[in-house]
Amino acid sequence: MKRHAPAALRNREPILAVLARVLPPAGVVLEIASGSGEHAAFLAGRLPGVTWQPSDADADARASIEGHRAEASLTNLLSPLAIDARTDPATWGIARADAVVCINMIHIAPWASCEGLMRGAGRLLEGGGILYLYGPFKQGGQHTAPSNASFDEGLRARDPSWGVRDLADVTREAENNRLAFVELVEMPANNLSVVFARE
Repeated sequence: MKRHAPAALRNREPILAVLARVLPPAGVVLEIASGSGEHAAFLAGRLPGVTWQPSDADADARASIEGHRAEASLTNLLSPLAIDARTDPATWGIARADAVVCINMIHIAPWASCEGLMRGAGRLLEGGGILYLYGPFKQGGQHTAPSNASFDEGLRARDPSWGVRDLADVTREAENNRLAFVELVEMPANNLSVVFARE
């Protein structure tokens, strides 16, 4: 039932280093597209001041999240919500959040999922609330590494609606939902952490 993603083991410490700095010391963190649930269990364990709310649109992923949650046995890690980012945020089952975290989703999903993520973050976050994204991005229309170009090709071959997004497009969508760009942090394996804050 529990899934394991090798990338989660590799990138969790660098992600934690950024989140420990940018997240509020207390409050509710909504994670969109929690996948296997490994990040949720690890991050909730290392950030005990926050309440971590995982979610995923996929029932098998939610079962995996629940498995990792049971094993971690953390009071600040909640049961996963069934959230598809493309749907109306009013149906997500959560009224507000102090931060929204989304790791490795927007390139493995249709662009509508990115639009929905921004819409939801704009609605759930209050002034100063943080939206954190992690993954590969194009900058200025260009891939930042040959490996990202190959990865993008592979994604689009699997589903033409998927693909590595240009940071300018993502930022524009954020700004449309009153989310202001704060900072970009270069991460291992040609990934980026991108931080926005609710205006």
